[in-house]
Amino acid sequence: MASGVKPRVKVPKSASAGEAIVIKTLISHPMESGQRKDSSGNPIPRSIINRFTCEFNGQSVIDVTMEPAISTNPYFEFEATVPEAGDFAFTWYDDDGSVYNDVQSVAV
Repeated sequence: MASGVKPRVKVPKSASAGEAIVIKTLISHPMESGQRKDSSGNPIPRSIINRFTCEFNGQSVIDVTMEPAISTNPYFEFEATVPEAGDFAFTWYDDDGSVYNDVQSVAV
C-alpha cells in the first residue's frame, strides 16, 4: 500500500431484508493529475485512484472510473439494497498498480 493511502468505509452493521442503506467511502490519496510540474520544471507523474468498485456477495453494486480531475481524497456516498446478510467488498485501483480493499459485513 502506498504511503498515506487509507480507505475508510461506513456501512450499517445490520439492515432489514430489502432495505436500502447508505454507504459512505473515502480514501486518503493525493490524486496527482499529471498536469503540474515540480520546482525544477519537470512534470509530476499522474497518480490517481482510477477506479472504485463495490460488490455485495459477489454482485456488482457500483463501478466508477475516475479521471485526473477528481479531487484529492475521493469520497463516495451511495445507496444499496440489502437482499440478505452478507459482505460488501470495496476495491480502489491506483495508477501505480496498487489495489486497496475493505470488506464490511451486514447482518439481516
